[in-house]
Amino acid sequence: MIDLKSILTESVDEKYKQFHSSLCPGTNNIMGVRLPRLREIAKQVAKESPIEFLDRYKCQVYEEKMIYGLVIGYMKADLETRLKYLEQFVPMIDNWAICDCCCSTYKFTNKNMEKVFAFLQQYISSQKEFEVRFGVIMLMDYYLTDEYIDKVFKTYNEIKLDKYYVKMAVAWGISVAFVKYEDKTREFLKNNSLDKFTFNKALQKIIESNRVNKEIKDEMRKMKIK
Repeated sequence: MIDLKSILTESVDEKYKQFHSSLCPGTNNIMGVRLPRLREIAKQVAKESPIEFLDRYKCQVYEEKMIYGLVIGYMKADLETRLKYLEQFVPMIDNWAICDCCCSTYKFTNKNMEKVFAFLQQYISSQKEFEVRFGVIMLMDYYLTDEYIDKVFKTYNEIKLDKYYVKMAVAWGISVAFVKYEDKTREFLKNNSLDKFTFNKALQKIIESNRVNKEIKDEMRKMKIK
């Protein structure tokens, strides 16, 4: 099996460590290896010995967890195998970066929409911050489609976990939905049960989007809850 600790140690960038640590408050085990390098390593593992790695490797630091999650996306495997290892991986997630980067790698979802959607429900209904964020980001990445958009909005309405990274994920998802489904998202913004923080953050992210024109941004500013 790959000598991961040595490879990571050789790839450390101290300046990047300081920068990225500042973006992940509360994460104190970042070595400082840039994401493109982590993806390279994960692809190597996925090609050579993914199952052995996923079964045997004990993740301790940020980069090891990231690689573990990425390997699940990159390896050749059937859906059941991927979901088995996702069940081991998701509880390891302890910051937004690991969550979001790994979710974007799970392209296998596109060919297994119904089964993955059902799989995600256990995390969306969790009481753990980053398990819920995992579910929300997966919805944003893969389920803003004609078939699922209404189910996604229904899910946003039902999430009540009072955690910062959950609320920020829901707000982000709404802003992305606005670009793809403006009319449906407008209706959702007019009739929802979001808390004030999440609602206003969603408006803020829509306003900050380069894909929304000034007239609409001005309209969104007027919707802000005081």
